[in-house]
Amino acid sequence: MARSSAGDMLLVAADGGPSDREGMVCLTAATFLMGSQGRWTVPGDGEGPVHEVSLAPYWIDICVVSNADFGAFTAATGYVTEAERYGWSFVFAGLLPPGFPDTRAVAATPWWRQVHGACWRHPDGPGSDLADRADHPVVHVSFNDASTYAAWAGKRLPTEAEWEYAARGGLEQATFPWGNDIEPGGERRMNVWQGRFPDHHTRPDGWYGTAPVTAYPPGGHGLYNACGNVWEWCADWYAPTYYARSPRENPTGPAFGIARVIRGGSYLCHASYCRRYRVAARSSSTPDSSTGHQGFRCAADAGPFDAP
Repeated sequence: MARSSAGDMLLVAADGGPSDREGMVCLTAATFLMGSQGRWTVPGDGEGPVHEVSLAPYWIDICVVSNADFGAFTAATGYVTEAERYGWSFVFAGLLPPGFPDTRAVAATPWWRQVHGACWRHPDGPGSDLADRADHPVVHVSFNDASTYAAWAGKRLPTEAEWEYAARGGLEQATFPWGNDIEPGGERRMNVWQGRFPDHHTRPDGWYGTAPVTAYPPGGHGLYNACGNVWEWCADWYAPTYYARSPRENPTGPAFGIARVIRGGSYLCHASYCRRYRVAARSSSTPDSSTGHQGFRCAADAGPFDAP
């Protein structure tokens, strides 16, 4: 195990440590300011008020779950995802091959197309595969799929508060894990849409769709791609007014709801319509839904001897 210079985390390396905590970081008990009331706040999402939250120590994956990770799970268990059982999922239209037959689109967001045969094994539809995407995030996984994987791995999904604290990387009320500038010194730090959405992507980093789970430098707590790439499922039920009344210690979200919290934004986020690629931004999705830009990372409770 290696202690960070900040002294607030332990990283389990591939050559040591407990196998079920490999690739995770242990964050000590902490208090931070959660939420945002800045100029980029999306009305109705419930990012405010900014409020103080205290968390017990916990573990969290430094990367989202990859196709290789999820493949090991399905090989060991025979698990079939909800998208596979339903027979279809939503795919971004720009990723479909030329001449792909017209399919049902989402009225409010017509760039999303219902594609039969789309699933985690075929992320861009039945003609696609994972040949060069083993290290990319698994997508087309529902909340229920993600929870099942986490339980198999001896973990759980992070709470929304745990996710935000880890993503912030120790920076108080910064917009991104690295600070307030979206591209400090002209350097791109996350996989989001570049160009004119949704019909022109300049691909400055070479990615059109997902990028590898370790693309771009990690944040201060060691997390890769906390912003952009894929939305990440959290354990909490979603309510836009929750922050105004949430517990200040280890909040776990409302007792019930119809949708679960998702965090971090994705490769489709663009300033022209969606600035949810920030550490405080939040959105939601129903537990059985799946899309080509939705993945997850896992967390776990810390034991008495885990924290530094």
